[in-house]
Amino acid sequence: MISNEQAMNAAGLQTNISLECLHHAPHSNWAYQYNKDSFHLRVRTKKQNVDKVFVLTGDKYDWEAYHSEHEMNKVSSDRFFDYWQTTVQPEHRRFSYGFRFHSGEETIWMTENGIFAEEPEAPTGFYDRPYIHQIDLFQAPEWAKSAVFYQIMPDRFANGDPGTDPENISPWGDKPTEESFFGGDLQGIIDRLDYLEDLGITAIYLTPIFEAPTNHKYDTTDYKQVDPHFGDLELLKELVLNAHSKGIRIVLDAVFNHISANSPQFKDVIEHGEQSEYVNWFHINEFPVKVREGNPNYDTFGFFEQMPKLNTTNPDTREYLLNIAEYWLKEVGIDGWRLDVASEIDHAFWREFRRRVKAVNPEAFIIGEVWNDSLRWLQGDQFDSVMNYPLSDRLIEYLRSDEMDAETFASHISGLLIRYPQQANEVLFNLMASHDTPRILTQLGGDKRKLKLAIAFLLTFTGTPCIYYGDEIGLEGEGDPDCRKCMIWNQDGQDRDLFNCYKALIRLRKQHPALRTGEFRFLQAEPQERSFVYERKDSSTHLTIWMNASEQPVTLSLPLDGSWQDSLNNEPVVSAEDGTKLQLEPFSFKILLKI
Repeated sequence: MISNEQAMNAAGLQTNISLECLHHAPHSNWAYQYNKDSFHLRVRTKKQNVDKVFVLTGDKYDWEAYHSEHEMNKVSSDRFFDYWQTTVQPEHRRFSYGFRFHSGEETIWMTENGIFAEEPEAPTGFYDRPYIHQIDLFQAPEWAKSAVFYQIMPDRFANGDPGTDPENISPWGDKPTEESFFGGDLQGIIDRLDYLEDLGITAIYLTPIFEAPTNHKYDTTDYKQVDPHFGDLELLKELVLNAHSKGIRIVLDAVFNHISANSPQFKDVIEHGEQSEYVNWFHINEFPVKVREGNPNYDTFGFFEQMPKLNTTNPDTREYLLNIAEYWLKEVGIDGWRLDVASEIDHAFWREFRRRVKAVNPEAFIIGEVWNDSLRWLQGDQFDSVMNYPLSDRLIEYLRSDEMDAETFASHISGLLIRYPQQANEVLFNLMASHDTPRILTQLGGDKRKLKLAIAFLLTFTGTPCIYYGDEIGLEGEGDPDCRKCMIWNQDGQDRDLFNCYKALIRLRKQHPALRTGEFRFLQAEPQERSFVYERKDSSTHLTIWMNASEQPVTLSLPLDGSWQDSLNNEPVVSAEDGTKLQLEPFSFKILLKI
């Protein structure tokens, strides 16, 4: 990276503005169409180095008649940078633009041609959007912005029909092993839909339900069959119908990265070798094919010899899987797919997958399992959403110990928000735990106060929240298989206080659209402190969320205008001339609503 002095010399400038920190790209998360009428522009500056930023926009064919100036808002900050954003609504669906930065008396210009001390002649060398085509707009299903998901592993949720139980099932509630079955099924989920409706759930994500030899079903043998231990096609249709009648959508798990070694296709390759009609369905390294532990001679998911990796670039394999995706949308009316190991499948496959799925149901929700930065998949041509493990990692790290201060936490969260376009942030699949992680309460040392803070953040944050079954009643467990315990249905074994906390926060999120798609901004997050305040607001509603993540009570103060009340109990909040003050007990929160 060049130094500020080098950058100034190269541009012939003398300025205190850190030129090497200025950044913009005319695509992806820096310049993107937000809806059919609006376009978002972002730019980066060094933290606390620039006072104001403006963007000048105009029509390159007639700049004099059609140009305007927009002041940008500082929407986010991390350890090193401030991020600025504005919304542009071009009159003719095209525009050119350049940035102007102010620091004290200094002014700097930036266009695609470089950085200048004097105003460049517009629009020569400006960034350019030649024409905005609506077909290129990244739009996730509108319903996903308001959804509250609940993840269920069918074998561990509820046993509604003992007649479909596998042989030698373990008693319900025993400590799970990697091989144990407990008899949970689709009928059990149907029987508990009232429970989910009462909690406030509006969508269910089911881990795989198709025929497979294991309890988790991530090793499919037949994608066209509901596993007989869970039920059958008619029972799945009944589940979807009953859930829809309660306003609950159903998303299934698509395991297209790999298949079971017991599948007919792979068994055929084992038997016939290079002469098998399915030989190109897989990544075979040598013949004969040998299913051996730790060192199979074919590519697999991880190092699991029972899960050979599918070759999704092979036309026959690709068409087979895409037909499966269409089949369940048409046959049962599911509402979307969660895509297992999505980052290890080629992008061309996912582009075709999206086209085929959206042709059947434009409102189908597509969620990819990607654990890291996922911008490549969130450009509007592949996924609607990804599982937002980076969010849960940062939040759990903050709450688990006192090593991170509020300023650092806010910096992490702000950095995550700037990764993606806003419409992607609004539907990111935010979760605290899953079948692949220890239980959230266990990760937080069994401290229920910390769990309440975590779920309060989850349900007041931008994105689509998902609750892992049983977290709401206090289930604990280390990693797989301990995190896959049976749901507790006896209320004496449930933490009802925790359940009621989840329920109240879900209800609050449903009441206020600002908590779903409103502006998010930290109002207070100081170094060496463990408490912070952020806001969510839209044109009609303004909420502030106050959190104390320390063992000591704290008093926080903010200069808030107007009258406020506690949103969970409707008690008024008294404000003084020097601002609104709140005392927070250790590991507690308050959510205030402006009235």
